[in-house]
Amino acid sequence: MASMGGLDLATGVGGRIDKNDVLSAVDKYEKYHVCNGGKEEERKANYADMVNKYYDLVTSFYEYGWGESFHFAPRWRGESLQASIKRHEHFLALQLGLKPEQKVLDVGCGIGGPSREIAQFSYTSVTGLNNNEYQISRGKELNRIAGVGQTCDFVKADFMSMPFPDNTFDAVYAIESTCHAPDPVGCYKEIYRVLKPGQCFAGYEWCMTDTFDPNNKDHQKIKAEIELGNGLPDIRFTSQCLEALKQSGFEVIWEKDLALDSYVPWYLPLDKTHFSLSNFRTTATGRLITKYMVMALEKMGVAPKGSGRVQEVLEKSADGLVAGGKHGIFTPMYFFLARKPY
Repeated sequence: MASMGGLDLATGVGGRIDKNDVLSAVDKYEKYHVCNGGKEEERKANYADMVNKYYDLVTSFYEYGWGESFHFAPRWRGESLQASIKRHEHFLALQLGLKPEQKVLDVGCGIGGPSREIAQFSYTSVTGLNNNEYQISRGKELNRIAGVGQTCDFVKADFMSMPFPDNTFDAVYAIESTCHAPDPVGCYKEIYRVLKPGQCFAGYEWCMTDTFDPNNKDHQKIKAEIELGNGLPDIRFTSQCLEALKQSGFEVIWEKDLALDSYVPWYLPLDKTHFSLSNFRTTATGRLITKYMVMALEKMGVAPKGSGRVQEVLEKSADGLVAGGKHGIFTPMYFFLARKPY
């Protein structure tokens, strides 16, 4: 994993947004969300702008605190966070039955951490689809450093309208990314279209569980914080994702909330009551140090104005995710394996 220091974090905030416009971009982004009076309809109608602003603003924070793979994972006793993340990616490759030289699509690939890991694990070629220019440019640099330029590439496009012919890929996966889609059926139909007949699509979805009560104000607050902190137009129930797959034409082979099997709670790295030396930056102390470092760099003019506001958004997100996990009303790893019929 390429290391990212505090200076890289500070100068990376804003991505492709002009550094003088970061503060106004944070303002506009926050106004999309319930916490600030935003409406679900507006978030869905403007999802591309909202999600692009979100990832321009937060990508450097994600990489600084989490690494190159921006996702959670179930963990076993004594397993490190980074080891669990790799295993979670390998599990996906195994479920898809990936074979050497197959063409694989990573839908919503981030900066390509899972693409690189899965390509090297399975000897496949992985195309990362992403609509965020900054993440793609960062991912290309990380591909160069890892020496995987021949097997991993990026395509800039919206996953609601992919620039690929029908029946292009031998396998498709999505890791905590299609939760950004304004319409899951439309998104899954595009994945169905570009996947070869008889082949599989696997994913990890962010979902509300059946425990979520839409009339409970505490539950509503937690859901709104997760949406704000993660660029989501809405968070669907697991049952809605399952039905959307079926409506898109897929045969669902199996599905399960893998968070239920995690010996170590998936949200533990973000829990303020937990301390870890191996994942120090995600702990309460580590996040506090990051906060003051960003504030200082912003005052010095190294980090753009608004960087501290981005940190605050992510703090709200972390609190919402931990609360959602502890209440059992949210999961970031609803897994499914689905096949496109012949």
